[in-house]
Amino acid sequence: MPNITIYCFRNDLRLIDNPAFLKAASESDILLPLFCHPNNDLIYKSVRRVGIHRQTFLRQALNQLSASLKLMGSGLIEVQGNICDQIKKIADAIGATNIFFEKIIAPEELEQEALIRSLGIPVVTFWQSSMIDPSELPFEPQNMPDIFTEFRKQIELKNIEIKTLAQSPSKLPPLPNKKFESDININFTKEIKNQKSSFPYTENQFLGGEKTALAHLENYLLKKLPHSYKETRNKLSGIDFSTKFSPWLAIGCISAKYIAFKLKEFEDQFGANESSYWIWFELLWRDYFRFLHFKYGKSLYLKNGLNKNPTHINHNESKFEAWIHGRTGNQLIDAGMRELFLTGYLSNRMRQIVASYLIYDLECDWRKGAQWFESQLIDYDVYSNHGNWLYIAGNGTDPRGGRRFNTTKQNLEHDPTDIYKNYWKEQSINISPI
Repeated sequence: MPNITIYCFRNDLRLIDNPAFLKAASESDILLPLFCHPNNDLIYKSVRRVGIHRQTFLRQALNQLSASLKLMGSGLIEVQGNICDQIKKIADAIGATNIFFEKIIAPEELEQEALIRSLGIPVVTFWQSSMIDPSELPFEPQNMPDIFTEFRKQIELKNIEIKTLAQSPSKLPPLPNKKFESDININFTKEIKNQKSSFPYTENQFLGGEKTALAHLENYLLKKLPHSYKETRNKLSGIDFSTKFSPWLAIGCISAKYIAFKLKEFEDQFGANESSYWIWFELLWRDYFRFLHFKYGKSLYLKNGLNKNPTHINHNESKFEAWIHGRTGNQLIDAGMRELFLTGYLSNRMRQIVASYLIYDLECDWRKGAQWFESQLIDYDVYSNHGNWLYIAGNGTDPRGGRRFNTTKQNLEHDPTDIYKNYWKEQSINISPI
């Protein structure tokens, strides 16, 4: 009896360093690569949960993945809707004997996994989204230190090295002998472009996809930008002030482990400094937000998160609307919110500033802000997005109990000549169906 496998891509849209896909390919007689688009529900008036920027970047990545699979004699089937229903329909049609996919331990994704397992077909999942594998940690993830600094110190003491990476499959099993029609109902009727974006995903070198991600990393290292990262990372705009890895990392066009491996090669050849270390440091923050889910799970998604002494949240919808429309009256905040809506990207510093303003100055529900970022950011990642909002709101593990940013101080430090504010002040936005 042939081993017929469905491989369901999630946030791992790559072939290099994808252990789950490599194992599925090596153990299957017939392999069906699949991607299931979720139903794109409304979150605010006419705004979708997956906004146009995310949709477009994802489309680019899927096109590259599909092309890579075709070169290997395979292909990519795309469907839309309830992932369990779609997998059952396909599994019945091809007589699937296995289902493989990436492990994601956020609440919605765990619910999806439970439903898929209920189909009665053997399911194999792989954790492969962190730089450090959970098995290499100096503690069980469920018992990890709450405070990031202690987490980092214990990791550094163990001196974990990434010595090997999973290679791309050398060959792929054939597709099932059955035709599938795509029934994807995602409309790209309003593509928003802005040439001033710090991540211009409509340009060739910033397209979604594994090929582009690998080229970007190579170019970043060739320019020796790791040696200046720490000094530039808090700038508000520009191409090279930060690594720009996050959009590709978010949907798995490149792995954090691969980036760390190549960064170590760079340091071995050109020398390490505080800035190159800081890139590893930021990748470790990304891991930290992931591993917190092993320990706290759904508790991270409560109204007050892990906060045992919560403050009352009196959400004001009109203030929230002013924030998302860039009409709060604070020029720095409004500039940032316009940039976010028009480009799908925002510097890390501006994300912190606008999040703090929504929570502390406008006294709005942090979860609404997290949801807006989910819709708009091309580098949306459930772990990092939620972790950072909890951090700013004081509802996570940070002992300081929240991070309030003084917008006057931030303005003087990061945009004293008003270049950033003046540019985005000239840009008008109209939040209409996207």
